[in-house]
Amino acid sequence: MDVKGKRSRFEQYKRIVKFLGSLAIVLLELALYYFVWMNYYNRNLSIFWRRGNWLIAGEYVLFLLVLHRMYGGLKVGIYKYWTLVYSHMITLIAVNAFFYVQIVLFDKRMHNPMPLVALTVVDFIVVVAWAFAFKKIYAALFPKKKLLLVHADKPMFHLMGRIESREDKYEIKETIRIQDNVEEIIRRAEQYDGVIIGDIPACDRNELMKHCYANNIRSYTVPKISDILLRTSVELNIFDSPLYLSRNIDGLAWDQAFAKRMEDILISGIMLLITSPFFLIIALLIKCTDKGPVFYTQQRLTLNGKVFPIYKFRTMVVDAEKKSGPVKAGDKDPRILPVGHFLRATRLDELPQLLNILKGDMSLVGPRPERPELAEIITKNIPEFSYRLKVKAGLTGYAQIYGKYCTTSYDKLKLDLTYIRNYSIWMDLKLILMTPKVLFMKESTEGFENGGFEDPALKDPDLKEDK
Repeated sequence: MDVKGKRSRFEQYKRIVKFLGSLAIVLLELALYYFVWMNYYNRNLSIFWRRGNWLIAGEYVLFLLVLHRMYGGLKVGIYKYWTLVYSHMITLIAVNAFFYVQIVLFDKRMHNPMPLVALTVVDFIVVVAWAFAFKKIYAALFPKKKLLLVHADKPMFHLMGRIESREDKYEIKETIRIQDNVEEIIRRAEQYDGVIIGDIPACDRNELMKHCYANNIRSYTVPKISDILLRTSVELNIFDSPLYLSRNIDGLAWDQAFAKRMEDILISGIMLLITSPFFLIIALLIKCTDKGPVFYTQQRLTLNGKVFPIYKFRTMVVDAEKKSGPVKAGDKDPRILPVGHFLRATRLDELPQLLNILKGDMSLVGPRPERPELAEIITKNIPEFSYRLKVKAGLTGYAQIYGKYCTTSYDKLKLDLTYIRNYSIWMDLKLILMTPKVLFMKESTEGFENGGFEDPALKDPDLKEDK
């Protein structure tokens, strides 16, 4: 049997392998916590006995699973090694901190936190070892997939770069233009583990997808704007044929807008109280650097194209764009203040936008506000870019959680549309809770180090979606 045949035979066990790997680490994390609980905390709490201990164990597992699902700690075989470790540790730090607070509330007095601190350190060592072992086992059982990329007239260099960054999972062995015969493409595809269907004309894409389905060939498809609108529609089964309803209302319904505004006022108000010491410290650091103003304002776009002044802590020299004009700043940009590097790396320069949220210019969650001059250029190349203005701009957003700094404007639009079309208060809360995870992830600022990236929507006047 050829290599592809062997891969296909192992493929059916992938879910089992992932499940067992996830089960092993969750049970190990539970065992470590239970040991600490029984030996360092339970003995001082007379209210707990056997059933109470089981309840604590069940509660710990429940919190682990909820946060692992949210932060991706159990996405084994999907995330990169260090991303998986990072996701796990964010969860464990949050869960262990929560359970320490719970212990203090149970006993109504402070307890020594060192056992839980030591537990977190041991958890890190265990997770590093587990992730490394699982990576080796997974790579041995499921080698990287060799793929055929189908593209239109323009080679998809951005897509190729992203896929090739995961050399542990995928390898593009060949590229081919859709103008070639579809039967020839299918014949070549049978030599590989799958086909990547790029942004090609819809009629060609539909035909190719049907051929892949008929011939049992795995396919990865780059969605179009219309696909995002379709997959976020409501399925109606009131006739003898499926029907998809797209209500296409202008922004959020009135009840959604009201609930979102209440959410913004409540959470941003609490966050302003909590972060007020940071405001004072950062203001002093900026003032001590060059005596210039603490805050920096810039014109941005929000709901229905309204222009508003966005507030930020100043991270660059005064009049940084006087000569250069609006240019994205790289990590090594000489215009950035010494304290500015820290503020940008930690995203603390965005804190003053809590004031924009209280004013009603922005929301906690939504598409990031773009500068009018850049939005004008992007909209000329991608007319659908204006769809992002159906809701208020946000401090964080779907594209910020699931995209990267180097994600193109076109792909950010797809992510933002996914949020707008699937909006709910629960999604907002999920994205807010997921934001701390991306703050310090190197992948989230990928492409930033050398002054940003070349966004096709900002330089290619002929960029259009293939219809």
